[in-house]
Amino acid sequence: MLESVGALTGSPWIYVVVALSVLLDVFLPVLPSGVLVITAATAAAAGTTSVAADAAARQVTEVPSVLALILCAATASVLGDLVAYRLAWRGGERLDRAIARSRRLTAAQERLGAALSRGGGVLVVIARFAPAGRSVVSLGAGASHRDVKEFLPWSVVAGVAWAGYSVGLGYFGAHWLGASWLGTALSVLALFVAGAFAAFLMKRPAAAAAAAASAPVPTAS
Repeated sequence: MLESVGALTGSPWIYVVVALSVLLDVFLPVLPSGVLVITAATAAAAGTTSVAADAAARQVTEVPSVLALILCAATASVLGDLVAYRLAWRGGERLDRAIARSRRLTAAQERLGAALSRGGGVLVVIARFAPAGRSVVSLGAGASHRDVKEFLPWSVVAGVAWAGYSVGLGYFGAHWLGASWLGTALSVLALFVAGAFAAFLMKRPAAAAAAAASAPVPTAS
């Protein structure tokens, strides 16, 4: 995969592939968009170190490519969030029934509504790193008809944070560990660890709410 993506880094098609993958994984969370972003960043960084004779000049041309990759991934992330948000907003009764049948979507919808009402949309940022968390939050925000002015700024922050983290893993991993399968694998592992931690943080409020709901109500004696 590293060689294939490396061949694409010399053409604008790498940005198209990354954008499509990130855009669509809000609907198909199985798409390895994070792995693709890391691999693209690793290949881009490798291209700047492969020719030692002109390293200084290549270092200058490297920065726009890395920044363009971050911008591409972040923009696609926000656009995907908005598409899911608008589709859920217009989903109608069928989507409402589907969400009502999903305990995960219902709980996320309630937590997101409370968080955005308090101005604490950090949940949107955390969900961007969790597996399928982006889908749950974007659909939940749209289905509950949250104001786009409440949701969009946090979606932008989430997209930039996720894109910067993913590209950074590939870029610095290539420089510190070399553009090898080991370096790429460790970078991908770091992305999965961040996702697992984000999923844990998302589940904690749900567990606390469930415990509070199941607790016996004290009666006056």
